[in-house]
Amino acid sequence: RTAPESSSETPDCQTRIDSLKYTLSKKQKTRLSARGRWSTWPAFASGQTVLRNHKPCCAPEERQSSNKQALLTIPKPRYLEQLESYLRKELQSLDLTKKNSQELKLQPYREIFEFFIDNFKTYKPLLSAIKNEYEVTLAHQKKTIRALEPLKAMVTTVSEECTRQILALQEKEKDEINTLKQEKQHLLKFIDNMKEEKNSLQTQVEHLQTSVAEEYARYLNEYGARKVLLAKLNDMHNERLEMTRHQVQDVKGEDVVKLTLALKIARQDLTKAQVKLNTMTADYGDVVPRRDFESLEKKYSDLLQEMKTLQKDFDQLHTEYETLLEIHRETAEERDNFCAELQRVQHNCTPRPNWAKCSEVIPGGADRWGCLAEGKTSDQLVGVLLEEIGTGALREINVFPGWGKGDKVPVYLRHEGEVKNKKLTKKDVVNILKDVWREKIATGERSGLPEFFLSYLQKKYGDAAAMEWSYTLYENMRLCRSNHVLSSFYDILTGKVGEEQYHGQNQLISNLQKELAARDSSNSGSLTSKQFRQEADHFCPYCLSPYSAAVREAFPLKRKESIQELVDASRCKLDSTEDLIDYISLFKEDEEGNAEPFVAKLRTQYVREKQEYLRQLKNKLGDLIEVNADDLKTAFCTIDPDIDDQTLDTYIGLAYQVQREQPDQEAVPVETVLERLLAGEVRRVGPSPREGST
Repeated sequence: RTAPESSSETPDCQTRIDSLKYTLSKKQKTRLSARGRWSTWPAFASGQTVLRNHKPCCAPEERQSSNKQALLTIPKPRYLEQLESYLRKELQSLDLTKKNSQELKLQPYREIFEFFIDNFKTYKPLLSAIKNEYEVTLAHQKKTIRALEPLKAMVTTVSEECTRQILALQEKEKDEINTLKQEKQHLLKFIDNMKEEKNSLQTQVEHLQTSVAEEYARYLNEYGARKVLLAKLNDMHNERLEMTRHQVQDVKGEDVVKLTLALKIARQDLTKAQVKLNTMTADYGDVVPRRDFESLEKKYSDLLQEMKTLQKDFDQLHTEYETLLEIHRETAEERDNFCAELQRVQHNCTPRPNWAKCSEVIPGGADRWGCLAEGKTSDQLVGVLLEEIGTGALREINVFPGWGKGDKVPVYLRHEGEVKNKKLTKKDVVNILKDVWREKIATGERSGLPEFFLSYLQKKYGDAAAMEWSYTLYENMRLCRSNHVLSSFYDILTGKVGEEQYHGQNQLISNLQKELAARDSSNSGSLTSKQFRQEADHFCPYCLSPYSAAVREAFPLKRKESIQELVDASRCKLDSTEDLIDYISLFKEDEEGNAEPFVAKLRTQYVREKQEYLRQLKNKLGDLIEVNADDLKTAFCTIDPDIDDQTLDTYIGLAYQVQREQPDQEAVPVETVLERLLAGEVRRVGPSPREGST
């Protein structure tokens, strides 16, 4: 179905619509009040309910309760009834089964609204403007929907790819679980072997103890036999002496009395010797010879030492066994936690996208997307993709809506109405912003960047076109966050960081350029390894770069790791054939303001070192919620002992947003202080008291 104003409608339909318009217009004229105003339903039917001298869109509340009953009994106007009847007929004649049924259903309402616009002459401009604005909005929404349809298909494809990757990860986890189970079986077998070895050693110890006992019993028996043998030898010796004595007596014929006395004395001595021998036998019957005792004692010591060694090995094996059991238990718990975490991640987390598919929709194809995506994380790739989509949409916009002229609107965006889009390229935007910085530095302007930015555009392009350039530059800066020139200007322009931070970074880079140039005696723009090998080795034997000493001279507080990162970033400019480094090209930028990896790494380290400095400050403040100026000064002096008074006063003024001549300030929340310091130019003055300068 088409609108009445469409050129494709039939003559009969047009005649019918004109007839209805004429009829409605004729009946409308009969409902004019005595004062020439339109009568409002249901007020015209009863004089008691006519609203007199009321303001538009503002009926008193006390009048509603008194007129409520009257409103229910008053009939509708005929003009309203005819419009409703016409609307019902038109809606009934539509075929709502088609794909565009909603657009067909909207057409009768368009016609009714046009009848109102044509008959209400007084409100016709306003109603026409309302209708046109709705039509423009509907067209914009349709255009947006058509633009998002390809992204819907891309999201579906990315979801399927991530599902496949998750399934692959599950298969990989199964293999790892099987490996852990096999390792567990191996450890259990090892433990069983150690138990068997322990039992074998215990058996050997028992066997050795039995052997020692047997040897001890054998030595006791030998000791008893030896005593018996000695007794027999003594008896034989005595008998031999007795026989000899009898023979002597027979030969010499000695005196019998003398011999009898000698025999008596000998028997007494024998009795004493026998008593003494019995006493010694009773006292030392269980004693072994010292030689045997020492031999047995040595053997026992060796066996005891061997047993201690075996016991120590056993204890160590037992400890290792307990450790392995604990590790196995922890591994099993960790495996279960990982499985649960994997299931939770699979259930909650968004699948990783296939970024290669973005090359199909990015201008320039796979080559340009490869350059944009090189070395970037997923979060950075999302930013690149949004930037490409945003810049593409920005080129299609012809005008920007004005932000108004309120106090909260930045001075460079205060404008009523629409603003023309200049459709600048990124190269043009970079050149303009660089020219703004050059102009501000050259003039020494002390005003803020927003005011100077507006005055620069007014001076260069005129007051009339200044807002067009301002809005166009602002939108490009807001979208292109990956470009350092645009992002840094945008952050300073919006007040996220201070202007001194931009000048501080440039000053660091300038100092390094001067240091390298000072070492280039031939002014060739290149440095050889031989020129600075000796001094570089003096500073760091691990850094063999020809300009590492110059980097250390320019940045004496940088750590060895940071210096090595800069050295690695400069390798792309190394001429391997002549061992030369083109240090001038390290500081060059392309036409869109993108710096070389060396300068990008310098800026990254600048931000990282500042964050580390402020993190140490926060740790020093501890659990304080608010901090005053004296405590903040103490914390700065603790983490940076070499800081001078002037720099310290500058940092305090930056933290409390005051001048030096106002030292007494109230306490400020710690988070607010850290945010202000992060936005300004804050960096370490001397080496850290814990690490020192490298």
